[in-house]
Amino acid sequence: MSIRDNLKRLLAPRHLAFVGGRSMARAFKRCADGGFLGQMWLVNPQHAELDGIPCVASVAQLPCGPDAVFIATNRELTLTCVAELAAKGAGGAICYASGFAETGEAGQALQEQLLQAAGEMALLGPNCYGLLDYLHNVALWPVAHGGKAVEKGVAVLTQSGNFAYNLSMSDRSLPLAYMASVGNQAQLGVAELMDVLLDEPRVTAIGLHLEGLKNVQGFARAAYKALEKGIPVIALKTGVSQIGAELALSHTSSLAGSDALYDSLFERLGVIRVSGPVSFVETLKAAACGHLPAGPSLTGLACSGGDAGLIADYAERNGLTLPALDEGQRGELAQVLPSYANLVNPLDFTTAIWGDRTALEKMLETALRTPSDAALLVLDYPAQFTGERKECDLLLELYCECLERHGKTGFVASAFPELLPAHARERLHAHGVPALQGVEDGLAAWGRIAHYRQRREALLNGGEAALSPVCPDAVLGSGRLLDEWQSKQALRPFGLPLPEGRLCRPEQALTEARSLGYPLVLKVVSADL
Repeated sequence: MSIRDNLKRLLAPRHLAFVGGRSMARAFKRCADGGFLGQMWLVNPQHAELDGIPCVASVAQLPCGPDAVFIATNRELTLTCVAELAAKGAGGAICYASGFAETGEAGQALQEQLLQAAGEMALLGPNCYGLLDYLHNVALWPVAHGGKAVEKGVAVLTQSGNFAYNLSMSDRSLPLAYMASVGNQAQLGVAELMDVLLDEPRVTAIGLHLEGLKNVQGFARAAYKALEKGIPVIALKTGVSQIGAELALSHTSSLAGSDALYDSLFERLGVIRVSGPVSFVETLKAAACGHLPAGPSLTGLACSGGDAGLIADYAERNGLTLPALDEGQRGELAQVLPSYANLVNPLDFTTAIWGDRTALEKMLETALRTPSDAALLVLDYPAQFTGERKECDLLLELYCECLERHGKTGFVASAFPELLPAHARERLHAHGVPALQGVEDGLAAWGRIAHYRQRREALLNGGEAALSPVCPDAVLGSGRLLDEWQSKQALRPFGLPLPEGRLCRPEQALTEARSLGYPLVLKVVSADL
């Protein structure tokens, strides 16, 4: 089997093995408690059982080559174990141990040995937290995690195990299908994982938390594949500052690279770049249901003038338009809402009809006839002790039903992030309606997703996204600095737009200037400048 075939086994395993001590016994139990129904084995040569789980003495004694294995031993034993698993025909292994390429030259040599030992077996890591697979109830993970089984959702790839851990624990109800900590990317990196994950129809978006890319051309191919399939890719790129870049190198041996180059690469491939963890999660939530809006127009609904004002301001800031209500809609709304209601988009439907099922249904039916690409309801839940949450639940129920009747994409955002409780978020996500926390972050996230389709169409029609990026091989030995003229001539064949120019000696300057035409710039050519 090829590495790619074995990676598919790792991402949809029929059986699991855990190699290590008590932490692996606990990981074994978490998989069993989480609902994994396939065979599982705990491998430990020193114990007959750990925490009540029988141990297999060695990899050689396993009844078959497991589809997925978590190895939590020191780096020397990891090398041996990987070789034994590859010989056994295992699908893929996750190497938790550190002390490889991120530690310098000696560690790099060990990592090369690890790669050779793996052969065609898929290898994630080393120096990584592992893999959470909520489609198959698999947690190849050394500690507790906060996610749960989903029918579909986003895949997150990160170079930070702690970021992955914290994301799984976040109180944001992000529907996670997969989360992988890629570590040093000795064999499998972001590009290879993206390529296979894009073949899973239940993956609705891909999130990348990156320090740097090791395989730019492979990443470009995978990102273009995502563009063709209409699967948004959202990237949080760190290592922008000088100190951040140095930390990335020591953390996972990643070269962060020029931020301007990443910006250009992402722009060319339609990758949506975000600035921080909150915008990362909220943008992923906006895309997670898979019902992407066709464009940026929006119908806004709120039960207060203040919230309607926030919708208007943040919509404009994020390039979202608010189509006007027509005369018929205004007439119908006037029959339901009080005389002081301002009948515009965004609509403040006031609290006068709060809890009135009939009036709320009529208001929603009328407002959602607006020919917009999506609808937004801003709603904040009061504290549980107030006993007033049932009115909010009623509004969400009617809103979801009305969206479905109108065939309209919609989402909900709260003004304050903590005032959209988990039960409401889960109810909305069950209806395919994103539950975004914080109206400012929510509208920014929706703005990114709302412009995705149009940007995707332009990139596919333009054709540039399909081209392989130019990635010169590393120069062996000492390099040679080119002067400005030589540099421009080297770049011209790749399509870089350059001003017309002539290379000449001083005595030829006037003749060449007349040939070029004025105005012009006279520059000295020297590789020493």
